Amino acid sequence: MTEIEVDRPRRSLTARIVIGMVAGLALGVSLNMLRTHGLDPQGWVGRALQSFLIDGLFYVVGAVFMASLKLLVVPLVFVSLVCGAASLDDLSRLGRIGGKTLALYLGTTAIAISVALSAAALVRPGDGLDLPTDLEFAPRVAPGWTETLVNIFPSNPIQAMAEGNMLQIIVFALLFGFAMSLSGDPGRRLLAVFEDLNKVVLRLVTVLMEIAPYGVFCLLARIFADQGLGAIAQLASYFSVVLAVLLFHGLVVYPVLLKIFSGLNPRVFLRKMRAPISFAFSTASSNATLPVTLETAEDRLGVDNRVASFTIPLGATINMDGTAIMQGVATVFIAQAYGLDLGPVQYLGVVLTATLASVGTAGVPGVGLIMLALVLRQANLPVEGIALIIGVDRLLDMVRTAVNITGDAAVTCIVAQSEGQLDAEAFQAP
Repeated sequence: MTEIEVDRPRRSLTARIVIGMVAGLALGVSLNMLRTHGLDPQGWVGRALQSFLIDGLFYVVGAVFMASLKLLVVPLVFVSLVCGAASLDDLSRLGRIGGKTLALYLGTTAIAISVALSAAALVRPGDGLDLPTDLEFAPRVAPGWTETLVNIFPSNPIQAMAEGNMLQIIVFALLFGFAMSLSGDPGRRLLAVFEDLNKVVLRLVTVLMEIAPYGVFCLLARIFADQGLGAIAQLASYFSVVLAVLLFHGLVVYPVLLKIFSGLNPRVFLRKMRAPISFAFSTASSNATLPVTLETAEDRLGVDNRVASFTIPLGATINMDGTAIMQGVATVFIAQAYGLDLGPVQYLGVVLTATLASVGTAGVPGVGLIMLALVLRQANLPVEGIALIIGVDRLLDMVRTAVNITGDAAVTCIVAQSEGQLDAEAFQAP
């Protein structure tokens, strides 16, 4: 009796996620075509597909997957950041880390919107379009800068955690970590407990990642079953320009900055970022992807927890390069669709407004549209023009999120390398 052969190793998590993405996208588009152009699009077949498969099975699995990711965000950020702050022997280092991080995030946002404005002005995606201009759109009002500054500091940390207010959680975790570092033996004993908690939470991340390919499959299948690819046809030029600039920023700008400021290999960086990028594309949420991004930064890119625990959550909150790209192209597109021209002063105002608004509107629901409304008002363009692009915004949002989290990790590596807090061997390891 011969021995049973040992099974071959399972595919890597990244490979399984990519397979889930491709399969979900293909099935979603097929279902959309079947429902809209099939033999019986309005009959029982279409209703059954919509109620049982799309709004039933795909919705439930996708919602459970998103919930499992989001449940990790608050404990992971709080515990990890407390560990990082409490273990800092030089508190002035956090000031340097914070200054470098904020400067890089604002700098990359300014680059992103400048490139977007240039590309849109060159390609002119809004010229000659016969789009309806009698639209209505009422965006939420963004808070003022004074209110934004006050709201960064929590009056009730438990409420901040319950609401997922990331900036308030970051501030409270830093203060709590500082207090631990100044408390002598009690602080060291408590730090040991938090370090054990951090290992447990990271292990939970690993466990939940096993359902990721199925969650990704269902999320994309449902999105494309509802959206299809038809929405892109009317706005193909706008969609293509935004997509091209997003890819340029993610695959060219970030790697160049990484090479210039840290000397790290961009190809290794992008290869190790495949899993977080896949998650971000599928979920369209930087916060939901945060556990995966943080784990990748620490375990695969070799960034010390004292840096990653601060820069990654902060980036998920205020680093919005992908959104800035959408704003730049959308502003020019809307101006062209309405037959209006933008002058040099207006272009400069758009760059400044979008860059500063990326911090000022952090944590506000619908932040992308709020920021775009601010930019349009600054440029004296009709805010109602936002309604022109909503049809394809959901699809572009997926790519924007992938670009955003790539920027979070790139800035994290640059800052960590400058502080001597990056393990070069771990970064280069396969």
